[in-house]
Formats: sequence, C-alpha cells, structure tokens
Amino acid sequence: MKVRSWIMMGALTLSAQPLMAQGVGEVGLPIGSQPQAVTIEDLDGNAYDLAQFIGTKPLLLEFWATWCELCAALMPELEAAHAEYGDRVQFVAVSVAVSQSKRSIGRHLERHPVPFPVVWDTRGRATREFQAPTTSYVVILDGSGAVAYTGVGGEQDIRGALATLTP
Repeated sequence: MKVRSWIMMGALTLSAQPLMAQGVGEVGLPIGSQPQAVTIEDLDGNAYDLAQFIGTKPLLLEFWATWCELCAALMPELEAAHAEYGDRVQFVAVSVAVSQSKRSIGRHLERHPVPFPVVWDTRGRATREFQAPTTSYVVILDGSGAVAYTGVGGEQDIRGALATLTP
C-alpha cells in the first residue's frame, strides 16, 4: 500500500508542471460535462454524499493535500471567495489519500483551519470521477451540475470564476 501511495504522489508531483502551463479550463473534466455524484467520507468516517449539492447550487471542489505547496498558496483566494460567495456556493476541500492520513489532516486543520468542509477521498472515488490530475485542482459546477470551471495551481482567480455563476 505504501508503494502505491509513493507512486501516486510521484505522479501527482510530476504532473503538476505541465498542467500549470495549460491553464484554466484545460485540465481534468471538460467544461460543460456533468460528473456523477460520489459518496466519500468526512474526517470522522461518516458518509459525505456530494449529491446533496450537485444540481442544487454551484459547488466548488478543491483537490487538496497537507503537503501541497500550491494548495497553501491558493488558500487565501479560496478563503476570500468563500467569504464573498459562501452563502450561494458550496465549498468542499477533498483530501486526496496520498501521503497523508485522517489524523495528519486533522492536526493540520487545527493549525490552519478552513471555513468550509474538508472530506477524505480514501478510495479515490472523487479523484477519479472529477478527473483530478493533481492537487490544487479546482472544479466548479454550476447550479445544474455542469462543469463551469477547472483550474490548477496557486494563482487561480476563483472569485472571478464564481462571479459568472452567481448574481
């Protein structure tokens, strides 16, 4: 199991550079596609069904890890976007199960709390369904459940993307 985690971490790390060069809307899911809802876990091991949000209001997913420097760089933009749009958009940080555990995520969140739910993708269901090519990957679904935005890296304009979806 550890070998697989190291291989996945290496793939995520190696894939980050070319993806950043591709820019917004050119990574992961195609714009306009409609991913299926998946059920993953919260950090207490309870089921967390993304279907409760998909198709009801815009949903922002960030595929995230405690060790991801680009995720840390993106966090101020996500927090500002949440402050501005959190009443109209559901934000969820999806922790990838590569070189971290629920315990390490919990410790990290004690030191660096975030204003939105953080969930655990231990089996990679969300990672596969949302075609997350790396961490710091953001997918925004519109109110009908269609992909309206994808991006990767620490310098994404999340508030600009949300401005097009919310009144």
